Amino acid sequence: MLIPHHLRGILTLLLVTCVWGTTFPAMKDVSADLSAVWIALLRFSLAGLLLLPFLWRARRVDVLAGALLGATLFVSFMLQTEGLALTSSNRNAFITGLNVLVVPLLGVLAGKLPPRHIVLAITLAMAGITALCWDSGAWSYGDTLALGGAVCYGIYVKQMETAARKASHLMALTAVQIITVGICAALWLLLWQMPHKSVDWVQLQQAVRQHAPNLLYLSIVATAAILSLQVWGQRHTSANEAAVTYAFEPACAAIAAYFWIGETMGWRGVIGGVLLIAGIIVSQWKSRGAQAKVSNAVAAAS
Repeated sequence: MLIPHHLRGILTLLLVTCVWGTTFPAMKDVSADLSAVWIALLRFSLAGLLLLPFLWRARRVDVLAGALLGATLFVSFMLQTEGLALTSSNRNAFITGLNVLVVPLLGVLAGKLPPRHIVLAITLAMAGITALCWDSGAWSYGDTLALGGAVCYGIYVKQMETAARKASHLMALTAVQIITVGICAALWLLLWQMPHKSVDWVQLQQAVRQHAPNLLYLSIVATAAILSLQVWGQRHTSANEAAVTYAFEPACAAIAAYFWIGETMGWRGVIGGVLLIAGIIVSQWKSRGAQAKVSNAVAAAS
């Protein structure tokens, strides 16, 4: 029995979400010895090398969309990783999960009255953040960076929805955006960090050797493979379905953090995490008419 493209898209994004959850403790471990920009350079450059053969099939639409996606992803990655060095991977993951509230929140800031389900979602999310802060300390600078990363990632997911359906070749689109992140990291180092701060190459080599397993996992599995699957999955699902699937990323991250680096959460943190996930899911509720329109659009794209 053949599984429809739509269902395969949802299952693919569920796999993506599970793997994403493991990146938080892995990144937390690596960020102890490497800065965010060095992690970005190493992780995305290696992933880009693996996907380099797909560039020859890229068309102008793939290059332009991939470059924009890569630039947005770079900013999101830098903010999230810098924040991760200053807070726990659990807390960072739950704050990052707020990226699906970005679009309705931007509407609120623009003066547009939100529907009732968005008000409920924001209330649940704020209650969740309050419980998380109550469990593990007051709101910090690291949390602010993570929130900034979540905003950028919410924009990235919306960009991906359009780019994945217009792309002439999905793997070319994936390759361009990953290589763009690596280029952005290299430019950041050359133009900003190195002129102001000398690099201890011996210490850098030691850190890379020490964290080689995590860096290889992050590059090959969590970037080259998973971003390819994400692009394919979002082509065959709606942004609404993708957002609900991504809502379970913090829970996956909490489980991975427990087994990977031994991080635990108190009961108030668990309650806060549940409230955040509930708010994320509620934010994606739509009327039956809107759901029908989304389903028809996805079917047409498939």
